[in-house]
Amino acid sequence: MLCVLSKPKMSTKEDYDCIVIGAGVQGSFTAYQLAKQNKKTLLLEQFVLPHTRGSSHGQTRIIRKAYEQDFYTHMMEECYQLWAQLEREADVKLYRRTGLLVMGPEKAHDYQLIKNTLQRNLVPTVILKREDFSQHIPHVNLSDGDEALVDTTAGVLYADRALKTVQGQFQKLGGVIKDGQKVTDIKPGPVVTVSTSSGVYRARSLVITAGAWANTVLSHVGLQLPLQVVRINVCYWKEKLPGSYDVKRRFPCFLQVECKEAKDHIYGLPSNEYPGLIKVCYHMGSETDPDERDKQTDRSDIELLQRYIACCFPGLVPEPAVVESCMYTVTPDRHFVLDCHPTYSNIVIGAGFSGHGFKFGPIVGKLLCELSQGEVPSYDLSPFRIRRFQAKSKAAL
Repeated sequence: MLCVLSKPKMSTKEDYDCIVIGAGVQGSFTAYQLAKQNKKTLLLEQFVLPHTRGSSHGQTRIIRKAYEQDFYTHMMEECYQLWAQLEREADVKLYRRTGLLVMGPEKAHDYQLIKNTLQRNLVPTVILKREDFSQHIPHVNLSDGDEALVDTTAGVLYADRALKTVQGQFQKLGGVIKDGQKVTDIKPGPVVTVSTSSGVYRARSLVITAGAWANTVLSHVGLQLPLQVVRINVCYWKEKLPGSYDVKRRFPCFLQVECKEAKDHIYGLPSNEYPGLIKVCYHMGSETDPDERDKQTDRSDIELLQRYIACCFPGLVPEPAVVESCMYTVTPDRHFVLDCHPTYSNIVIGAGFSGHGFKFGPIVGKLLCELSQGEVPSYDLSPFRIRRFQAKSKAAL
């Protein structure tokens, strides 16, 4: 008797208008915007949701208009409106206004750029005089030579809640989320074919928002970007007197620029998610492999923060009570990548959000949606184009 072996069945191909790879904040808002345009959209995620492996997890992020560059401040104008729109749609609170305290040397380059951008764009701002500083901001020592201002429009975004909300709204609009599906292959063409560990999917357009895994996914379409993945120690510090830095007592978020302790900025959020603990972090970390994140054990940023807190935040115990992990995917100029693939115009890339992208999720989603549909973007994307890296590479030759 002959034994005939049956051929394994191939996965059934599923067709969509658009596929989005990566269900972090940028990918989720892109998928949501596509679904609002009545596009049949698939949102793919390599890990089972929710997870803490990428850059979009955690309970809070800062939202602000205080930037060195006008283009970010302009984008944030609409972004605040889009966050409010999502709050109304889902009937959920995603933002709490706290103000953002910005401190830096009075004549320093970055501090002056932020101050000038806020004033030029008529963002409600309060300049704090040194003699009045402690009256307005108790329990903080302003460093010698530093000036301070407050972006009064700024505040706290509830990050985990925001991500869950936008994914829920996407699904209500008919969008499909498939998690636990790592991309194994992409075949470009007028119809793009995406293969994962569990299925094969086709669409007329593809958006790649894979965070720290951007270059891994882009390798399937013959592209690599100058992205550096770094692990951030997200540190929480205990109040000596409970409530001193509490959001309920109107303590603001803060940004310390160009301080003597650090090359990069230091930022913080008031006590909120962990009662009695305030989040204070260094805005940079050590390079890491995203698949081996927790093997990176560098604590030099924590030592730097300890010195800063001992000097400037006398109401905190200068030893972190909780340390969590997050990743930044950083471009050389710290600006995002929002562009089409240089060869395949129906493959769109959102990457390199450099540790300051979460607040821009709604507007990034709108822009990537526009690019994927061949529309003229709502904003000038020249600061975010891939060609800026190529031009620098040629200049270096």
